[in-house]
Parts: sequence; structure tokens; C-alpha cells
Amino acid sequence: MNRPDRVRDATMADVAERAGVSRMTVSRVINDGAKVREATRRAVQDAIRDLNFQPNLAARNLVTAGELRIGVVYSNPSAAFMSDFLVGVFEEATSAGARLILVRGENGAAPSLQELQRLVSGGVHGVVLAPPLGESAVVLDVLRAANLPVAVVAAGLPPAYAISVRIDDREASRAMTRHLLDLGHRRIGLIVGNPNQTASTARLDGARAAVATIEDAELVVAHGAFTYDSGLRAAEALLDGDRRPTAIFASNDDMAAAAVSVAHRRRLDVPGDLTVVGFDDTTVATTLWPPLTTIRQPVRQMASMALDLLLRALRSPGSSAEVYADHVLDHVLIQRDSTAPPPRAPSRADERLLNV
Repeated sequence: MNRPDRVRDATMADVAERAGVSRMTVSRVINDGAKVREATRRAVQDAIRDLNFQPNLAARNLVTAGELRIGVVYSNPSAAFMSDFLVGVFEEATSAGARLILVRGENGAAPSLQELQRLVSGGVHGVVLAPPLGESAVVLDVLRAANLPVAVVAAGLPPAYAISVRIDDREASRAMTRHLLDLGHRRIGLIVGNPNQTASTARLDGARAAVATIEDAELVVAHGAFTYDSGLRAAEALLDGDRRPTAIFASNDDMAAAAVSVAHRRRLDVPGDLTVVGFDDTTVATTLWPPLTTIRQPVRQMASMALDLLLRALRSPGSSAEVYADHVLDHVLIQRDSTAPPPRAPSRADERLLNV
């Protein structure tokens, strides 16, 4: 009796290699294509049996399907970010005639292995991953084993086989920090995000690069997790420290909103006493007072583009070289009312007046 000789799940590429044929030929056999020689068909079927290959149900009807089924897997802790992301994929799916199957993880963690396998066995043709899951080895391994095309959004280190749509996080962070330095701030607090996300490291690197160009400037770092609660704790730590910053740059708008809340609780005027800026330009940026200066990451456009590229790859395999490029979109620094030059230190004349 033949036994599978691989520990991981076999893929269509494994079957093709074992049978000595192309993946297209394997696909034709799976779909009961007539233009396959009988000897070739038997070789492919033997390889499928030997490797215990489980074809994705979608492979049986991909060629003739009028409606493509796309999995959308997400677990971002920012509700505002996910709102923009989901609007983007829903709008694109509606115009393109695709059906979305949503799978959600909790607080940035991947969905369970059972949920992912259920998605795969349910017959999706491809998957879009919201950040941070585009960098999740657990999720990517399951999808690659199933030979499913994948599009990732805002993944700093996207896998080479995936469609990628993102911005340049390092350059965006450098630009915002440079803006604060140009306003005259020399002690800048940075609230970074989850350390296991490439975007967090890139934004920290960008801020450090900008600060390094000014001799008397310094960056004071506090750690968050891209959530409002973590932003509260990080802002408190920055404002309690010996080196209290005159500006706080939070790595997303949720944490920036938390920093504004902490400032208000301490009776600090924003931006008169403390400048606060964010990242993403979600609805949060314009629904608090004062509205946030922030980096606009085109989340809705990125999500829509990722789904569009994935559908193009599925419907027109010949366009894969263009589709699978690393698509880096522009960011924009949006200036609103939460920024100002640092408060002026009292002069000796001011101090004399205060003592009168």
C-alpha cells in the first residue's frame, strides 16, 4: 500500500512534479478534461492518491464559473481601519460580480486552523488578507498548501508568490517626523505598534532616520499595539517620563486619539501644549477634537485594488507577471488642527511678571 511521503499537505505543484506533467495538466485531470491522454491521466491520478492530495473544490469549476468566490480573512484590532478595508473589498466585489466569504480572527491573531481549513474546503478560488495576516505564517502556509492565489494588503514583507498592495511605511513615517521637526519640535514621542508587524519596524526606522538629521533632536519611544487602550498606556508613559515630548506621533489614528484623550485629561491643550499626529487617516482622524494631522494610507483603495488584481489573476492567468508585482501606492500627509510649534519656554521677563 502506498503512503503519502510528505508531512505537509500536498499541493498541485507536488502532484505535477510526481507525475512529470504541468500544473495545467493536473488541473485538466481534476476537472475531467477530455484532452488528456489516458496514460497521463492515470499518472496524475496515481500521484494524487500517493500524495493524498485534496483538490480545492473550486478547482472543479474555476474554468466555467461565472461568479468567483473570494475569501477575505481579517483580524485587525482597529475598527476604523477595518471599516475602510471592508468597504473597499465590498465595492469591488459588487462591481466585479464576486462573492465574498468572510473569516475573522480576534485582536490581530489568525483565525483557528479549523476555520482556515473550512474556508479552503468550502471552495474559494482565492483569498485577500487584511493586515496583519499577510505576514502570518500560519495563514500563508494553509493557503499555499491549498494552492490558492493570495492577495495581501499592507504587508511590509509580502511573500513572493502573493499579490501585494501597500504603501512605503518607512518613507511615510519619515515624512511625518520631518514635518514635526520643521515645526520646531526637538523632543518627539513615538508610539509604535505591534513589534511582530513589519509596519511597526518600518515606521520606527522612518522616524529615527528623520530625527538623525537634526543634531539636537531626540525620539522617545513607547510601545503600543495599534489599539486605543494601548495608546492610552503609551501616552501616559510618555507624559510621565523625565523627557516629556512636545509632540506625540502615534503609529495609527486609534492610538493618536488615545493620546489626545490623555492630554485633555491632564488639562493640556492640543496643539497649544502638545502636538499629536497619527497614521492612516481613518474616520477617527476627523471625529475627535481637534481633528488629527495624519498620514493618509489609502486603505479603501488598497483593498479594492488587491481584490481587483486577484480577480484579474484568476480570470486572465496570462497577466500574472504584471499582477504579481509589488504595488506601492502613494501616501499623503494631511494637515489639520492637532499640530503647532512647540510651546515657547518662559523668558526671564515672563518669570518676573509671574512673581509680581
